[in-house]
Amino acid sequence: MPTALICGVSGQDGAYLARLLLDKGYCVVGTSRDAAAAGFDRLVRLGIREKVETASLDARDLKSVLVTLNRYSPDEIYNLSGQSSVGVSFAQPVETMESIVIGALNFLEAIRTIGRPMRYFNPGSSECFGDTGSAPATEDSPYRPRSPYAVAKASAHWLASNYREAYGIFACTGILFNHESPLRAERFVTKKIVATVARIASGSEQKLRLGYLEIERDWGWAPDYVDAMWRMLQQDRANDFVIATGRAVSLKYFVARAFAYFGLEWQDHVEIDASIFRPSEIRIARADPRKALEVLGWEARLHIDEVIDEMCRSEASSSAGSAAAVP
Repeated sequence: MPTALICGVSGQDGAYLARLLLDKGYCVVGTSRDAAAAGFDRLVRLGIREKVETASLDARDLKSVLVTLNRYSPDEIYNLSGQSSVGVSFAQPVETMESIVIGALNFLEAIRTIGRPMRYFNPGSSECFGDTGSAPATEDSPYRPRSPYAVAKASAHWLASNYREAYGIFACTGILFNHESPLRAERFVTKKIVATVARIASGSEQKLRLGYLEIERDWGWAPDYVDAMWRMLQQDRANDFVIATGRAVSLKYFVARAFAYFGLEWQDHVEIDASIFRPSEIRIARADPRKALEVLGWEARLHIDEVIDEMCRSEASSSAGSAAAVP
């Protein structure tokens, strides 16, 4: 039975990855900074809380990482921790850099120090490319980060590449484009939209306040993306991959479809709030995920319309007070 360590198991991706690995017969150890105080609510929602062993780990502390890796000796490490919001990174750049870059460095250095074979997954981000314009980003596209979050993700990517080349560590970066699910926190715009629309449909008179509606993103389904993470660590050679659907739509499209799901016209309920605009917004983020299909045999099962519908369906069930299963 292989052992996988998921740092950040309490998040959206960590919870879905834990479920996937349990289904594949793994022993799964999930960490958070203080496991005793963490609720692991997403694991509970997926019905797997009792199947995941939990431990405390602070990725910013090398000793903490070393102790944990020596204790569990995992075959695979998925480092999904770190500050995960682009918007928050402008207000908290130091926390963002430390949690992402120092965390990645400590894992890589601990693997090198221990000297046992461990495969490492580093979560990259489409934000590193900046504005892709009309040319979809590939693994060879240059990085032009436009936020502290993107700078941190780019740095962690190059650290993983350097340790792979210099020390032979099996380290992969999945350059993940946006991926959503009912497990998203409401501080992310997609969940904010769906949750607010559901409340409006239930009789609330609140308005949905958003920033620039013309941005375009490649939105996918989070359970699909954790499958790509796992596939990357099963290869004979470590490599980096763009993980995306290959289709980008505007935020306005997302909003319109979410309101339409509930039988509402979005123009009646949306207000533009200039205070939400980011200091440097990315207008378009497009992707070319062909390498993932050719090498990993991976492609997105759900595209944007199905993603929105699944999120709305789950939110409608929650608003009605029913305990619908989380897909």
